Amino acid sequence: MQSTPAAFSNEDDERKAPTGFHPSLWGNFFLSYQPPTAPKHAYMKERAKVLKEEVRNVVKGSNEVPVILDLVITLQRLGLDSYYKAEIDELLCTVYNTDYNDKDLHLVSLRFYLLRKNGYDVSSDIFQHFKDKEGCFVVDDIKSLLSLYNAAYLRTHGEKVLDEAIVFTSNRLRSELKHLKSPVADEVSLALDTPLFRRVRIIETRNYIPIYESATTRNDAILEFAKLNVNLLQLIYCEELKTITRWWKELNFESNLSFIRDRIVEMHFWMIGACSEPHYSLLRIILTKITAFITILDDIFDTYGTTEESMMIAKAIYMCNESATVLLPKYMRGFYLYYLKTFDSFEEALCPNKSYLVFYLKELFKMLIKGCSEEIKWRDDHYIPKTIEEHLELSRTTVGAFQIACASFVWMGDFITKETFDCLLTYPELLKSFTTCVRLSNDIASTKREQEGDHYASTIQCYMLQHGTTVHEACIGIKELIEDSWKDMMKEYLTPTNLLPKIVARTVIDFARTGDYMYKQADSFTISHTIKDMISSLYIEPYNI
Repeated sequence: MQSTPAAFSNEDDERKAPTGFHPSLWGNFFLSYQPPTAPKHAYMKERAKVLKEEVRNVVKGSNEVPVILDLVITLQRLGLDSYYKAEIDELLCTVYNTDYNDKDLHLVSLRFYLLRKNGYDVSSDIFQHFKDKEGCFVVDDIKSLLSLYNAAYLRTHGEKVLDEAIVFTSNRLRSELKHLKSPVADEVSLALDTPLFRRVRIIETRNYIPIYESATTRNDAILEFAKLNVNLLQLIYCEELKTITRWWKELNFESNLSFIRDRIVEMHFWMIGACSEPHYSLLRIILTKITAFITILDDIFDTYGTTEESMMIAKAIYMCNESATVLLPKYMRGFYLYYLKTFDSFEEALCPNKSYLVFYLKELFKMLIKGCSEEIKWRDDHYIPKTIEEHLELSRTTVGAFQIACASFVWMGDFITKETFDCLLTYPELLKSFTTCVRLSNDIASTKREQEGDHYASTIQCYMLQHGTTVHEACIGIKELIEDSWKDMMKEYLTPTNLLPKIVARTVIDFARTGDYMYKQADSFTISHTIKDMISSLYIEPYNI
């Protein structure tokens, strides 16, 4: 393996995380970001090209099912699979059509996991073969337990054997964890926190690289490429944040809204969680801006605007025209004009024959505002919906996830057609299950904080009223509904249509993963210090190679 010349090592990289923690410090840091020297950057890119082809030869030389499965899962976890999409699709097709040892639980589980993740609707009945006469799973080793655990989370409704597998493997892995040593203990701990299928791609890469590096079976070319790929992505992300922070500062200056949450880095972090690949750079910039507008409007409707003022901005968003400025209170006018200006820039960023797609972006915001206006009526009337279903019919439309996911497809290429956008605006089941998942996760994470102020009833309160439960019991019930939403998303993923191709479901699930991460321990968007270490890791801590 060729080593990096000393002149181009990462040890002289001057990126350092801001001392102390305040969200505004991150923005100021990225605004002054300086990229590496041109020779160093050129070397990194050239070395990556060489390694990419070395790894391609490894991929093309794989022909046995166990070897193929091990290689594909490794490339996925290291964030390299997107460079070999055609080759991996061909390999998994070979796996699907080739006989294998169906008595090896680890192999069976890994095959099931990778085929389902790639859209093959393989049967879960094979796992019945690993039960005894009493219907209990028989598993003797940690490797098989962990593989079964991760495979089971690609379940859909009615797959009882996978539901049982999750209960069984969860209990066994927790009981075994205290007896395990690194790196196996690290793997089990990560899995119990978040099953493999639900992990954010770029975060999984950062977590898995040290685990892979410690493996005696590692491939040094794959390892070096994974590290170099992360370093190159960091440079792209930092340049994006420099651009976005400049826009954000201008928005703050022109709008002069004192209550704006300074979370622009966290917004971008959310976008790289769902769209991490290099070619999505423009998409991440635009989605971050859209998320910023959603956040500001959410703050106006939820906290800082009166009912009358909120209805004024709602009417202006519906009109989406400079003439609506006179309808607004003075403190909102600068923000609204900048909102219009930014949407004009979106149109300019699209190819001439695609500029019509900005119409869909505006429609997404109209749907958001309509829902927010209804929620204000709930708040002012102290109305609590009678059922959780009634609550979600409205509240999943206002969490912002629908707008962000649908907006992402505007910049994803020609395979997303006008007919696809028309279908998305009808709120198909895939989007309903996704936004239900995010809404419920958000409410669990933020219910205590939000109910301290004047806020409409959350899904937690609604569940308590409907079922006569405590807060704790309601949260357990809500978590079961979140699991149901994941099952719904998997069902939709396995049954793509011409209007909603697989890339749509895959992207939606990527956003669901990021939502799961952001709301797992707390509302990490609002209480952003909970993710500061991960932000530092993803943006400003390169690997030494």
